[in-house]
Amino acid sequence: MTAGTTTQISTKRVTAGIIGGLAGGMVFGMMMAMMGMLPMVAGLAGSSSPIVGFMVHMLISAIIGAFFGALFGGRSGTYGGGALWGFVNGMIWWVLGPIVIMPLMMGMGLQFEAMFTGPMLMSLMGHVIYGVVTGLVYAWWVNRK
Repeated sequence: MTAGTTTQISTKRVTAGIIGGLAGGMVFGMMMAMMGMLPMVAGLAGSSSPIVGFMVHMLISAIIGAFFGALFGGRSGTYGGGALWGFVNGMIWWVLGPIVIMPLMMGMGLQFEAMFTGPMLMSLMGHVIYGVVTGLVYAWWVNRK
């Protein structure tokens, strides 16, 4: 395998991850819109607009999707592998996103004590759905002809 081949594989994985992340982000974004969560996400950009919140959410979804492709892409070439590693990725980002990174960025402190409250369990469901959709679309994208 040459350096060019390795770069090509990495680019393919990252691209597929971004595509999968955007698909997962659309599904999770619709759920967030129905739950009225997008204004809170907009707060990351100093806004309260649901439209800004959706745009921020989609940007984050694409970035997380790129990381998914880079980190889990080699294990996610089948639908089963994509769903499994997407699930794992969703769980990881549920902890990192709404429990660690977002609260710290908003000056709220870590939210470990709130992990099993109703809103956080809904967030867990959304992150898992995001991850599974991301992984399934990733697998479809890398295997399309």
